[in-house]
Amino acid sequence: MAQLFVNRLTVIDCSYLDSERGLLGESWIVDIVLRGGLDEQGMVLDFGEVKKSVKRLIDERFDHKLLVPARDAGLLETARGGQLHIDFGMRDGEIIRHISPPDAVTLIEAESITPDSLAQAIESALRPIMPANVETLSIRLAPETIGGAFYQYSHGLKLHCGNCQRIAHGHRSRLLIERNGQRDTGLENDWCARWRDIYIGTREDLVEANPKEMTFAYEAEQGQFQLQLPAGRCYLVDSESTVENLAQHIADTLKAEQPEESFRVWAFEGVDKGAIGEA
Repeated sequence: MAQLFVNRLTVIDCSYLDSERGLLGESWIVDIVLRGGLDEQGMVLDFGEVKKSVKRLIDERFDHKLLVPARDAGLLETARGGQLHIDFGMRDGEIIRHISPPDAVTLIEAESITPDSLAQAIESALRPIMPANVETLSIRLAPETIGGAFYQYSHGLKLHCGNCQRIAHGHRSRLLIERNGQRDTGLENDWCARWRDIYIGTREDLVEANPKEMTFAYEAEQGQFQLQLPAGRCYLVDSESTVENLAQHIADTLKAEQPEESFRVWAFEGVDKGAIGEA
């Protein structure tokens, strides 16, 4: 049996619901191995086809989505008026509510979202499109190896023309900060702790707030979106939460706190991409 592998086929930037930590942003690097006989070209599957059909299916069904564990005991899922309503009860009694077009959510048949349970879901989705000579396939998901500080955040960009407009998708992101031209890991750790497991919401999208909960809502090209979260899991900014604005927000906040210093901030949005802010 021949084997074909493609490492770093794509990156899944998503958010998922966790009964302990709440709404989590994540970036998983996808590796794939196909095993089977050789076709008439002497291949298990042409690399171009892997990058075309396999990557496309993964991106369409799992990337920039809210991933929901369908077998979690705290999940209540209903469809109303063309919208999917998700109520998710966490173990501490807090509730997350998400309303969106159905395409913004993927239900995973598992009790929790893990690299293994998501890999199994992707494998199940891919098998029907595999040619007859491909006997088995396996998916490996792994976060980027990050030596320093990182944070996991979720957000939505209502003005985006693509899938970033979905109100709950996210990233696992590195953060690099220079103060006066020298890297400051203390500041990196402080900001990553501040933004650990956070939802970064645009203030103008906040439609209801009290000491316990915040509700964000907007209309985008793909439809109506709404998200209710415990207030302690939210961080408000005055702009759209693009990575460009987030990098500048950190730089400006640091400058306001320490006006005699200069700052340069590299804020990543998932793997190997991001923006730089200076103040």
